[in-house]
Amino acid sequence: MKVILQQDVRGKGKRGQMIEVAEGYGRNYLLPRKLAVEATADNVNTMRMNDKATAERQARERAEALDISKRLKDITVTVTCKGGGAGRLFGSVTSQEISDSLKAQTGIEIDRRRIVIPEAIKTVGQYTVKCKLGYEISGDLKLNVVEQ
Repeated sequence: MKVILQQDVRGKGKRGQMIEVAEGYGRNYLLPRKLAVEATADNVNTMRMNDKATAERQARERAEALDISKRLKDITVTVTCKGGGAGRLFGSVTSQEISDSLKAQTGIEIDRRRIVIPEAIKTVGQYTVKCKLGYEISGDLKLNVVEQ
């Protein structure tokens, strides 16, 4: 019996895969638990359409990530923080502050979880932080920290 998996099934396959299973296993285990659907012509066509849509979405997201990484090379973001004099800051610069400043100054929106700060930024100066944009694409962002 051919079935299309709706969820990952340990030892059988991943979600969206069409596999051949024993008749009893398919009818008594996979189908009642909604882990799979029978591989009818309609279901196979739907699976192919979903695969095509997913591939197009991933290609579009990858192209956007490449575009953003190229734009980040020429950008310097200024972050203003409260300081105690002598170049020291109260606390440190967070990835959320960097994300908010980037969006306000350039319009590029990057989630705070995608900004990697190698070590805590506690002093005024120039820094470089890495932005992981997905699909193994990352860009370096120049950061200028100034005291308020």
